[in-house]
Parts: sequence; C-alpha cells; structure tokens
Amino acid sequence: MDTYKSLRMEAYEANMKLPQLGLVLFTFGNASAVDRGKGVFAIKPSGVPYKDLRPEDMVICDFEGQQVDGKLRPSSDTKTHAVLYKEWTDIGGVVHTHSTYGTAWAQAIKDIPIFGTTHADHLTTKIPCAPPMKDEYILGDYEHMTGYQIIDCLTEKNLDYRTNEMILVGSHAPFTWGNTVEKAVYNSAVCEEVAKMAFLTLQINPKTPALKETLIKKHFERKHGDSSYYGQGC
Repeated sequence: MDTYKSLRMEAYEANMKLPQLGLVLFTFGNASAVDRGKGVFAIKPSGVPYKDLRPEDMVICDFEGQQVDGKLRPSSDTKTHAVLYKEWTDIGGVVHTHSTYGTAWAQAIKDIPIFGTTHADHLTTKIPCAPPMKDEYILGDYEHMTGYQIIDCLTEKNLDYRTNEMILVGSHAPFTWGNTVEKAVYNSAVCEEVAKMAFLTLQINPKTPALKETLIKKHFERKHGDSSYYGQGC
C-alpha cells in the first residue's frame, strides 16, 4: 500500500493543470503539494514530459530536499520548494513555471507594475522581482539558495508571503505558492495573466500611471478584507 497515494494524486493533478493552463512547455516547470503531518511533500520527477506523467511517478521528499520515496529522480528545483516549506510553515503548495510573460519580466529584471484592478484583486503591490543571484549562490547550492533569494527579497521589500503569493526570480522565472497547491496553481495563472496585461498596457501607453491607491484598496479589500463581499461565501 502506498502511504503517500493521496498526496501523490494531489501533486499530480496540480502538475497536469500547468500545461492545460498554457503555463508550461515540454518539461518546464513543476508543482508540489505538502503533507505537514508526515513532514513531506510530493513533487514532479525531473525531466519527465507532462504527457507521460502518472500519479505514482510523483516523488516524495522531506523539508531538507532529500528523497523519501519514489523510483524517479525529483525535480531539479526540489530544494527551492523544500526551503519554502521549511521556512513558511503554513503554505500547502508551491509552483514554478517558465510561463512566457512572467519569465519575460523576470529576464528584464523588472517588478510587474500594478496598472489595473485585475492585479489589485490579488495583491496591493507590484509583483516583486528578486535580483539575480550572487555568483557564490549560483556556484554553491544553487536551488537551495534560490529559496532564500525569494525569502530575502520579500523581507527586504517588507512583503508578507501570506498576502503576496507570487514573485519573479531575476533572470529566471516566476514562483508562486498558496495555502493549497490548487491555490498555488491559481496564483501561477494570475501572475502570467497580469504579466501579459502589464506588458500590453505599456505597448499601448508607455507612460501609463500606476493604479490609484483608492482603487487598489477597494478591489483588494472587497475580496480579501474584513468586510469582503466578492463571491458567494459571505
């Protein structure tokens, strides 16, 4: 009997949504889901095309990035996921893609400006872009330090990972997370769509101003504030 069957299925279903949403090509990207009770997470195996993936292929790792169970080698980004799970003890899923527009902003080493209410429905600030990593990080434990590059960037910008669930790693690509892996996948799709909208906005008007603070506050709080009224849950 597979002790991790449900966790593997959760991670598998999240990974399969990435090509469905147009967020990955070939073997690019990965999603993982955590089981806090068991102290492990399930992640896509390295280099396996999505069309060939099976639930039983998901690899189980601990928060040090060490493989606990599974026949295949885990994603090369496993240590980045492990750092985020270890340091942020209330997240349930992590997603990494090389989606086109998000990655283009990351390669340009630019935060994604907040131009419209679609962006403000999800966060009140620019989507941050962490600076490219130092040479000693790249030449050292690269994937492990990528996790700390993400954490350090949010800390330096005084951003809370609970309300800012997406980031670009400069010269690399987007990472997202959430309280579940489904939410992390959703955030990945939002990041890409907002990146695309911001890019197109600047093509139409390179001098487009940032969204008004009153609109930012209104749109974020109607979905996430104490008196939120968006949807059917209130």
